[in-house]
Amino acid sequence: MLNQDNPFASEEITPPFSEEWAAKRRVADAIRQLTEVLVTSSPDIEKMHSIAAQLEVTAADFRKSPRIFGRSDWAASGEHGSFGQVSHELNPLAGCSNPIAPPINSWIDEDFARAICQCGWAYEGPPGSVHGGVVASIFDQFLGMAQTLGGQPGMTGYLHVNYHNRTPLNTELTLEGRLLKVEGRKTIMHGEMYADGIMTASAEGLFVQPKGGIHSINAQKSAPK
Repeated sequence: MLNQDNPFASEEITPPFSEEWAAKRRVADAIRQLTEVLVTSSPDIEKMHSIAAQLEVTAADFRKSPRIFGRSDWAASGEHGSFGQVSHELNPLAGCSNPIAPPINSWIDEDFARAICQCGWAYEGPPGSVHGGVVASIFDQFLGMAQTLGGQPGMTGYLHVNYHNRTPLNTELTLEGRLLKVEGRKTIMHGEMYADGIMTASAEGLFVQPKGGIHSINAQKSAPK
């Protein structure tokens, strides 16, 4: 059963909180398609200039809309869902409404964290393979979610990634994460990435809970000086 407020409670993708997010997901998907086409096509130069002109007009028109900067402010308005729901939409690696996200779909499965992800041509590094930096960022996001197994969310202290085999593009990647240990405010996680049953990379991540909790950082920034 889906938990609308917790996008990591089930393998099923949490539905959008509102019609606004449903529309934003559609826009994000269209931009992802455009990005994929851009890096894999070679149209006439004049045609590309024409496309760019159309997009510039669209961007200028979009820019006139009301703006909200930062997920905390999106959640604080009370009109766009909880912080968890907003993060599910705008996270740069897993956000359904963020066009730069692959995106990663993660969930908790008893004592393990699991995820699936697929990277297209926009994420190519070595020929036919996902860029190593993208692999690392996927682990950072995935293990950052998986640390909830330790009960104290924190920020990345270190991320050690081992690359065992190339990670292929346009292939469903599966990830599995587990809790190694909790020491005070420190949580250490281990994760593995597979493509067609072959491990392509593994990682260990240290996450440190800030004094006062994960949301204390935003509170410190907004406090009067």
